[in-house]
Amino acid sequence: MNKIVLNITFFLILWLIVFILDYLFVLRRKTKSKKKSNREIMEFNYLIGKFHLDEKKVLFKPLGLWCALINGFIISFVVTIITNIKLSFMWQILIGFALLFLLIYSIYEIYGRHLIRKGWKKKDE
Repeated sequence: MNKIVLNITFFLILWLIVFILDYLFVLRRKTKSKKKSNREIMEFNYLIGKFHLDEKKVLFKPLGLWCALINGFIISFVVTIITNIKLSFMWQILIGFALLFLLIYSIYEIYGRHLIRKGWKKKDE
């Protein structure tokens, strides 16, 4: 039971650190790129391109917040799982990369479909 509490605490502290750093990074990139719109942030590019979102309808502040929350969850979940696997370092890295890409694809897919349901999709498609 003590190990579970320790892992949950480690996950939450790591999630909070990654979330704050990622959100500050998004805010910094947003203020630097006012003339170039917000298309420099990779998560925005992915969501807008893959799900054909209308950039005029997209609210970038909540989108940045949710992307930071998602990124924090993905990174801290993978690190927490990998630190608890008792395999060789090479297997930990391979499992970590597979888990990382699986979570990125699946969670951003769910979030993109949620944005479509909110009505942020372009009308011509």
